[in-house]
Amino acid sequence: MKAEIISIGTELLLGEITDTNSAYLAGQLPLLGLDIHFMSTVGDNQHRLVDTLRQAWQRSDIIIATGGLGPTQDDITREAIAELLNEEITIDPALVKKFQELFSYYKIEMPPSNIRQAGVIPSAQIIPNPRGTAPGWWIERGERIIVTMPGPPREMQLMWTQEVLPRLQQRTEGTVILSKTLKIFDLTEAKVDELVSPFLSATNPTLATYAKADGIHLRITAKARLASEAQQLINQREADIRAILDDNIWGVDSESLESIVGALFMAKGLTLATMESSTGGLLANVITNVSGSSKYFRGGLVTYADEAKAAFGLDAQLISQYGAVSAEAAEAMATVARDKLGTAIGVGLTGVTGPIEIEGKPVGTIFVGIDDGQRKKSLAKNYPGNRLQVKQRAVTSALFELRRILL
Repeated sequence: MKAEIISIGTELLLGEITDTNSAYLAGQLPLLGLDIHFMSTVGDNQHRLVDTLRQAWQRSDIIIATGGLGPTQDDITREAIAELLNEEITIDPALVKKFQELFSYYKIEMPPSNIRQAGVIPSAQIIPNPRGTAPGWWIERGERIIVTMPGPPREMQLMWTQEVLPRLQQRTEGTVILSKTLKIFDLTEAKVDELVSPFLSATNPTLATYAKADGIHLRITAKARLASEAQQLINQREADIRAILDDNIWGVDSESLESIVGALFMAKGLTLATMESSTGGLLANVITNVSGSSKYFRGGLVTYADEAKAAFGLDAQLISQYGAVSAEAAEAMATVARDKLGTAIGVGLTGVTGPIEIEGKPVGTIFVGIDDGQRKKSLAKNYPGNRLQVKQRAVTSALFELRRILL
């Protein structure tokens, strides 16, 4: 069965809101064995929305639309579907009563415009919304299904898991599509593509590469009659790829590099401190995004100016001799962080985030220094991108090197 996702809202087209609903649903539908052939985004214009729905109706078995179910005049999903199916919208008194009870519970006067959300057409079954006032619609006509859900992700996702997913599971049988993402660092997308090229022509499982802030993601997707069969195909291909990419694979699926590094620190009973210049505290921020990081992370020193570095004990003569953006400075910063905060390992991070060169070093240059009490080491990298991208890649480099040392 072919599925199509339609996201509705002018704010999506203007870039004011990121469309996370489509990404979420794109990850859910394959688990039901549904092939997603098309995704569309359309603004709050009834004529264009009807055209989009009509096209989807002609080419897809299941249409899932999110957004446009609010109480305002620009929420036109209900009207567009009614026009598509040539049906009339009427107000459901039972829904109006539920709205009134909900507003009364929160001691808020219900605006008259909310009554629009109680509109329904004869073909539609109401899908309850446990987190809002906008109910969804479930429509079956012939061999087609249309599902509408609200735009706010927290409302949409709960409606999906509690109401829509169970109904679709009853109607979809025969094929399961599973995927697994391997996360890779220290190799370019082109290099990854080259190394796994023997498997790129395979149709089941398939491979796809994506460049991300934390490296290259390599997705393996398999289709089979049973989930166990699809999983076996994925496991076989993953083993093939690991034999080639080896240590460059640092994680899978939703794993984050900072959580993996944190788990290694916990397992080894070690502590960590950081001293950052060009990244302005981003490394410390990312490390502390992990719950329980206080058990191994003592703290971070943000020393953006050379005077701040010297104030914490970094030798001013070293900076004068080698520069603040250098391997020597990064290693010395790691030592200062380790000594000042009394940890097993210290990390120093310095670089050039742009837009101009510093000390004759090009934008994108970064140095990571690490001191574990027995030895000091540093690595130098150069990354393309804007200031934020260079910062993110510098942080990823530091975490990846920590992982390498801890392993």
